[in-house]
Amino acid sequence: MAAVLAPLTAHIASIKRRLLVITGAVAVSFVFTFAYAAELIAWLKRPFADDLIFYGPTEALFASIKVSFLAGVVLSLPVIFYQSWKFIEPALLPREQRWAIPLFGLAAGLFALGMVFCNLVILPLVIQFFVSFGMDRDLTPQLAVGTYIDFNVKFLVVFGFAFELPMVLTLLSRVGVVSPEILGHYRKHAVMAALILSAIVTPDATLFTMLLMAVPLMVLYELGILGARLFGRRPSAGKPNMAVNREMPVGPAGQRVR
Repeated sequence: MAAVLAPLTAHIASIKRRLLVITGAVAVSFVFTFAYAAELIAWLKRPFADDLIFYGPTEALFASIKVSFLAGVVLSLPVIFYQSWKFIEPALLPREQRWAIPLFGLAAGLFALGMVFCNLVILPLVIQFFVSFGMDRDLTPQLAVGTYIDFNVKFLVVFGFAFELPMVLTLLSRVGVVSPEILGHYRKHAVMAALILSAIVTPDATLFTMLLMAVPLMVLYELGILGARLFGRRPSAGKPNMAVNREMPVGPAGQRVR
């Protein structure tokens, strides 16, 4: 029992230590970005020409906290990915370790690319559409800063994670969990899932905002299929190779023991 509990205790201690490092990095980044909360809010309100207002005494404060926390998480991504890498590194073979760092870098780049695409393309279209819709009906737009920041942050986070989809599908195909044929077969289901997810995540369930989120998800799914075709595992012909590598130590969990 002691032989089993000792590695488990060390494993839990490693998780706690790395989570504390990540929490500290996010906290330090949050303190730094909070000093520039006004500039961050001004950047997000570019598509809206008028001034933002607030209705409650704490609304402006919480809006600043939300946008600063998001910026702090983005600023801490190198630390987050590095700590994640160091946590899983002992479980990887040398050949897999060579791929891990580029994959973490690619994941961070795709997340940032998704947020940039959302900020520069999607959000201006959405905000201008709804503001123009109200003004065409002789309504004066007065947007609360809390609602406006919630609207922006939700879109930014969703698009950041959505841009990871091609890499995730390619990796799943690479390890043999899925294949391009399976992904193509379930294309209709993926379209339905994208529409449902868009309806749940978007602040309003209008068709316009649903399509602005669902269509990029469908395109990213197709890119994932393409990545699976180019870099996925090739089907092996004939019987699988059951040969055992005698040079690699074998333990109770299999040949991944080094």
